[in-house]
Amino acid sequence: MALLRVRHCRALLYCRRAPPRCPACGGDLRAAGLAAAPVRLRCPFRHGHGQPHAFLIRPSRGTFLHDYRGHCDLHVGITNSRGLVYNYDQEGVHRAASGWEQCISIPLVQPDMWELLQHWDNLLEEFSLEEAWLPHRYEEQQHNCYTFALAFVNRVRQARGRAALSKGEFTQRFLLPHTSEASRYLALQQQLQHSDVYVVPLAEQQHHSGAGSHSLLE
Repeated sequence: MALLRVRHCRALLYCRRAPPRCPACGGDLRAAGLAAAPVRLRCPFRHGHGQPHAFLIRPSRGTFLHDYRGHCDLHVGITNSRGLVYNYDQEGVHRAASGWEQCISIPLVQPDMWELLQHWDNLLEEFSLEEAWLPHRYEEQQHNCYTFALAFVNRVRQARGRAALSKGEFTQRFLLPHTSEASRYLALQQQLQHSDVYVVPLAEQQHHSGAGSHSLLE
C-alpha cells in the first residue's frame, strides 16, 4: 500500500490511509481543504530490468521493502539497453534477466547522448570479458561488484574526456542522494508497522535536496 503525507497544524502526518481527524491537534482533516489533501510519496525503488543504461543497487538477499535492514550487504550492477543486468561476484560476471525487480536505479546516460546509446551494449559486453573480471580475481573488500560497476563508469567517462571518479567521490555525489531517499522511505515504512499515523513536527522535518538529473557521464 502506498505511503501518504498530509500537512496539517505545523506537522507532517505520514500514513497509509488518511485519518478523519489530525492526531496532532484533533482537527477535522476532511474540512481542512486542499492544503491538507493527502500526497502520495514517490517510491524510490524501480524494476531494474525496465531501467536501461543504469546503475542499479539491490540487497544481496531479498528485497528492500521486505528484507532489508541497515546492516545488510548490497549488490550493484549495470544495465544494457534491454535491461539485462551485468554484475560481478565470486563466480565472475553475470548477465541477469531476472532478480533485479526492486532496485535503486541511477540513470547513466541522457537521451541526447546518441553515439553512446548506440554503442553502450558493445562497450559493456567487451568490458565484462576482460581478465580483471574473471572469478579468481574477485575479492570481497577490494575487487567486487562495486569495483566492476565503477570501473565501467570511469571507462566511459574517460573515453568522453571526463576525469575518473574515486569511490568516495562517486558515492558522495551520485549514490548518497538516492540511498538517503530510500533510507527515509524505509524508515517511514517501519514506523507505520507499529502505528497508523507517524507525526513529524515541521520544525524537525529536514529538507534534503533531490538527486540531480545530470548524468554521471557528464
